[in-house]
Amino acid sequence: MDKPAYTVLVTGTNRGLGLEFVKQYAADGWDVIACCREPDSARDLNALAQAYDIEVIALDVGDFEQIDKVAQQLRDRKIDVLINNAGIYPESSLGDLDYAAWGEAFTVNCMAPLKMAEAFSAQVANSQLQKIATLSSKMGSVDDNTSGGSYIYRTSKAAVNMAMKSLAIDLKPLGISVVTLHPGWVQTDMGGANGLINTQTSVSGLRQVINLLTTYNTGKFIAYDGKEIVW
Repeated sequence: MDKPAYTVLVTGTNRGLGLEFVKQYAADGWDVIACCREPDSARDLNALAQAYDIEVIALDVGDFEQIDKVAQQLRDRKIDVLINNAGIYPESSLGDLDYAAWGEAFTVNCMAPLKMAEAFSAQVANSQLQKIATLSSKMGSVDDNTSGGSYIYRTSKAAVNMAMKSLAIDLKPLGISVVTLHPGWVQTDMGGANGLINTQTSVSGLRQVINLLTTYNTGKFIAYDGKEIVW
């Protein structure tokens, strides 16, 4: 018996974790909608798109009008899993804070995932699986902060954690489940070469967390290895 056809929409898919999400879901037979800012220059994504017939869409999540346009374009689609993966990591240290960059980080890392959820909530609600997952980081955990620094990234991730907690409560009556994810310290352009795990390990674990997500455990902050993280 053929497996049911599910659809996943992923942001920030030109590299790193986003690209690996696309690869793994496509390999498992999902319909994949891959969003990134500049598809024409996303060589690895385009290669996957040709191999698996992936739908690639131009989307800068920092442009909220563009989010609305894409949501309108996909208004008749059922999106089983929405993965907010796109994010930025501006360098920041005390005494040398770039406040303009701070604002941009809040737009991309916190407001954009919530905007995506707002724009696509109907498509998710009309699907079979009804799930929204947002990539955060343990660096957004107040409890886990023992080293200080990274003001911009930490605060933007702490903010999205709170936004997703509220979203989980608000969308539960619609049957939508929400999870906030910590991918681990991954060997990516953002995580650096010293990361403890590769993208395959991280995404495989994150997909398992998403798979186990229901309205009974909605609103949690969970790592790629399945462990719940203290806020």
